[in-house]
Amino acid sequence: MTSQTNATPKTAIDLPPVGFGTYLISDEDCPAAVAAAIEAGYRHIDTAAGYHNEAGVGEGIRRGLAATGLDRADICVTTKLWPGNTAWGDQPKGYDETIAAFEASREALGLDYVDLYLIHAPSGGAERVNEWRALVDLKAAGKARSIGVSNFTEEHIEEIRAAGLPMPEYNQIELHPWSQKPQLLGFMAGLGIAPIAYSSLVPLSTWRTEPGQSSAKTAEMQAAGADAASPFRAMAAKYGVTEAQVLLRWGVQKGFAVLPKSLNPARMRQNIDLFGFEIDAGDMALIEGMDRGDGVAWATGDPRFME
Repeated sequence: MTSQTNATPKTAIDLPPVGFGTYLISDEDCPAAVAAAIEAGYRHIDTAAGYHNEAGVGEGIRRGLAATGLDRADICVTTKLWPGNTAWGDQPKGYDETIAAFEASREALGLDYVDLYLIHAPSGGAERVNEWRALVDLKAAGKARSIGVSNFTEEHIEEIRAAGLPMPEYNQIELHPWSQKPQLLGFMAGLGIAPIAYSSLVPLSTWRTEPGQSSAKTAEMQAAGADAASPFRAMAAKYGVTEAQVLLRWGVQKGFAVLPKSLNPARMRQNIDLFGFEIDAGDMALIEGMDRGDGVAWATGDPRFME
């Protein structure tokens, strides 16, 4: 691991290095998908109020526990506060609204507590600190075992520090070879904030978008991902794995928790099978030179979240 990602967070949970992401999995598809993921060995399930699938995720967790004989305590569950966004005509949530939103998520999931509760984006504007204060109190009450943020920059984290509040334990951000964020990761490491990576497979995929959103993935990026001479394809052949496994293993070696998503049980098993090989120092150095700066996620670097 590099020094910038080696900090151990002061967290109540031991977050598994590979979790199952549920973004853009429908509420109807989530029960079977999440249950299959648990049966495949995933012990961290990631959702959000903004994904509109918490009820399906909760049902999938119950099915997965029944199928495997695991206990609730064996599964880490992350969900996220949708904080509001004035740029979208969506009033930011204050302290009381944040508490109510958490309770709605917990009820939808059918859980007594969540393992990790995140503020999904820094779009709460003047309410950001009040939202964070509510998360601190939810943790103190034992309703969320750990708390954190997502898509927060140094500036947003400094607001929390200036308010004299505890630091987030995690920041879930876009991280992959084309968006490595060394400055942000170094800042986070100095405060003991651990990274959780989303969109780990961006170099391989056609960038997914919400309805009505344009893709931030350029034609050049899409062509690079499909290039037969792709360095990820060469590494996959070298190590006898898939390109997706190379990208996910890169994140794990950097010290990030990763969140691959698939509806295919065989691919689910493949995506978690990352510990039978190691990317060598030469290839890690090659990947380090691929950084293109900011990523393609809709929240990262968007000025509408910087107010």
